[in-house]
Formats: sequence, structure tokens, C-alpha cells
Amino acid sequence: MKKSVYISVVLVSIVLGIMLSTQFKIVKKSGIVTVQRAEELAAQLKELQSEKNALLKQITDLEEKINAYEDSASKNIVITQTLKNEVEKYKELAGLTDLQGPGLIVTISDSKQAVPPGQDPNLFLVHDEDLLRVVNELRAAGAEAISLNDQRLIATSEIRCVGPTVNVNSVRFSAPYVIKAIGDPDTLEAALKLKGGVVDTLSTWGIEVDIKKSDNIVVKKYDGVIKFKYAKPLIEGEKK
Repeated sequence: MKKSVYISVVLVSIVLGIMLSTQFKIVKKSGIVTVQRAEELAAQLKELQSEKNALLKQITDLEEKINAYEDSASKNIVITQTLKNEVEKYKELAGLTDLQGPGLIVTISDSKQAVPPGQDPNLFLVHDEDLLRVVNELRAAGAEAISLNDQRLIATSEIRCVGPTVNVNSVRFSAPYVIKAIGDPDTLEAALKLKGGVVDTLSTWGIEVDIKKSDNIVVKKYDGVIKFKYAKPLIEGEKK
């Protein structure tokens, strides 16, 4: 739009020049300059000058609008990017984004020991409470993302026994169970290997806990459905 207005101004100037040149050539040939014709030329010049000024004003107005739009667009880009960053941050916190980083890979397997006579064989198997203790120790040690058999653990995740298997996010698994945790590898390992801690307790029953550090672990996002039946956002000023 800006370019077309500049072109219009140039064309008007060219037309004005041609008209004046033609008129003076005619007058020169005839050798007569009448007052009436001079007044007509002056009026045409004034009219063309007015049109030129009007076009220049349009250009100025357009430039101001373009500058205002560019300023607004620039601010909107910053605001939009900020909002995108906020959304990504909360998606990460909610477990809705694949994450990677250093941490631990913990593999927990049922005991291979022979069950002594009179002992409950269930004591030598991995149960939901064993997995929960390991997960809770990792969280307390600062784990930023945890998965169990590649099921991302979020606030609504369940870990519960169903017979000889364990349900995680409504998906059934059997041993071995692989827990991945992103965080400081040394701190996470130390938390699990505390004397009298979870690993010590499990080893009493022959349950095997293999701990490996890694510089790059991938914890996949939660891919289930998050649905609240009773909970709803609290709106400021709304009666509780």
C-alpha cells in the first residue's frame, strides 16, 4: 500500500510537468500569453499541488499506522512466546511432555531364592508397596520425572497389586519392573542405598534391585486421559 501511494505521487508530478511543458511550448509558438490562460495554468498547478499534499498526508498516516502495527505485533510476539513458555513449563510439571536428562535406571525383580518351609512365598515377590517405597525415595531425593515400565507417574497415577501383577496407570505389568528417574544420579542412588533403607529391606527377601546411573535417560510423557469428576478450578470471589 505504501509503495502504491509513492507511485501515485510520482505520476502526478510527471503529469504536471508534461502539462506545464506542453502549455508553455504552445504559448511560445503563438507568442501570446493571455492573462486568462495564465490564471487557468495557475489554478491547475494549485489543484495538482493540493492533490500532491493530500497524497503525502496519506503516506504519513499510513506510516504511522504501520509503525503502530509493528510495535503492537512485536509486543504480541513477546506475549505469545511468554505464554508458550508458560504452557510448556506447566506441561512438563504435569507430566505431559517427554523429558530427558541424567538419572537412574532401577530394575526390580522377584527373588530367585528358594522359599524356606513355612515362609510366605509372597514375601519373595515384588509388590505395589515395594515399588511405591522406591518411587517415594526417588521423589524425596529430588527426582524431577519418574516412569515405571515407561508409564509416566503423575499426581493421579496408581500403583496397585492385581494378583501376581501390578497395575500402573491402568496398565498391567509383571516383574521385572523398570523405574527411570531423572535427577542427580549420585543423590538418587544414595537415597536408595541408605543403610536400613528400601534396598536393604528388599534384599532381605532376596528381591533383586539393580541400579544403574545414566547421563541421558528419556522419561516419556503421560499418554492417558486426565479427567476430574469432582475437582474444579477455584475462582477468586466465588463462594466456597
